[in-house]
Amino acid sequence: MCFNNKNRQDSAFSFSHVGIFVKDIARMTQFYQQALQLFITDKGVIGGKDIVFLSQDPEEHHQLALVSGRPEDVTFSVINQISLRVQDLSALRNYYESLKAAGAERMDPSTHGNSVSVYSFDPEGNRIEVFMDTEWYCDQPLKAPIDFTQNDASIMQQVKEIAQASPKFMPRSEWVKQMHDLMNPKD
Repeated sequence: MCFNNKNRQDSAFSFSHVGIFVKDIARMTQFYQQALQLFITDKGVIGGKDIVFLSQDPEEHHQLALVSGRPEDVTFSVINQISLRVQDLSALRNYYESLKAAGAERMDPSTHGNSVSVYSFDPEGNRIEVFMDTEWYCDQPLKAPIDFTQNDASIMQQVKEIAQASPKFMPRSEWVKQMHDLMNPKD
């Protein structure tokens, strides 16, 4: 379906929150409070299931809802990943440390060239990505490991070199303009 610019803007959405079923709501609540620095904003029971609402933003009632009822015998998470954007490498390092301290499993600092990410898993096997955008665009998919023991300048130099190796490397601002033109064709 094609929208004109006015209708596209009127119908645009922004992501608000995600809810996931969990096996151990107390353990998962504690993990997300520690790992992502979320606060409990409400909790109760709905449809016979416990629910805990968590947020880091005082303007958002919840950014994450944890709901009891995930069957014990389910071994596969249907969630590919829960991705959370931060503004800079300093904030990303902070979450890297918080995730480690909270016992996040399989820590995986990586770059996609267009971002720097920390992937990990919560106690029930749901993948979490905390990431920051870079100023570059490059072909996807692309994933390379990053060594968080390096200083910020070294990390960003490595990320830039990885991105520049891509055949479609360009400044992110140029890619955004191309996407704007694609999604908002001139009449």
